[in-house]
Amino acid sequence: MDVAVVRSDLIDEQEALDRIISGISLSDWDLDTASPGWSVADQIAHLAYFDNAAALAIASPDEFQESVQRLLEMYSRGEDAEDAILSPYRAMRPGELLEAWRDGRRNLAEKSRSLSADSRVVWYGPSMGSKSFLTARLMEVWAHGQDILDAIDLKREETDRLHHIAQLGFITRSWSFINRGQEPIDTPVKVILKSPSGETWEFGPQGAEESVSGSALDFCLVVTQRRNLKDTSLEVFGSAAVEWMKIAQAFAGPATDGPEPH
Repeated sequence: MDVAVVRSDLIDEQEALDRIISGISLSDWDLDTASPGWSVADQIAHLAYFDNAAALAIASPDEFQESVQRLLEMYSRGEDAEDAILSPYRAMRPGELLEAWRDGRRNLAEKSRSLSADSRVVWYGPSMGSKSFLTARLMEVWAHGQDILDAIDLKREETDRLHHIAQLGFITRSWSFINRGQEPIDTPVKVILKSPSGETWEFGPQGAEESVSGSALDFCLVVTQRRNLKDTSLEVFGSAAVEWMKIAQAFAGPATDGPEPH
């Protein structure tokens, strides 16, 4: 898939969340979300910060790496780097915060125009190919959007943009184990998903005896750790597939566990 398609879908996903956020009440911005200590406003603040960080990583890799080093130094001193990231946004009123996020998105959209299929972008871990980089941003806005939707008790109309997240969830299977210091299981697993539009998406070798099947939405919720496997209708066959789904993590950062079943 062309990097321009991923970029366009990222922008569409951001705008879809913007339409939801624009319609909520002022009190909704203060609601707690599933992320400990984070409100709805904090979720938007997180997206605003990292959209700007992503734009900086594309346009000025050296300056971006300096910003990463400053955060690492804060961690080493025992300071709250997360609060340092969010505190400027926490001082904003909801309308100001929404505009700050829009500015961050525009910044990222402008800087990402320069990306080609063979571009690589420095990031907090290893550098990433341009398509993977923008896919990760799309996954972030969708997943944090889910946190917001859960907090305000709303549902959204899902689209086939989920394909990007489902594919990312599949290709990060080994990463989910490595990130926990575990040896990846090399047993082949195929993934068969029904898309929001009714198409069938398949990932992995057709001859694999183990499988994960069901709705693309459920799969994306599990690999982004927004739902426990037991709270979905996914059908998982085989021990390797089960072990993967129990720890699936499609995003970078320290290993984390998904929510407990409801």
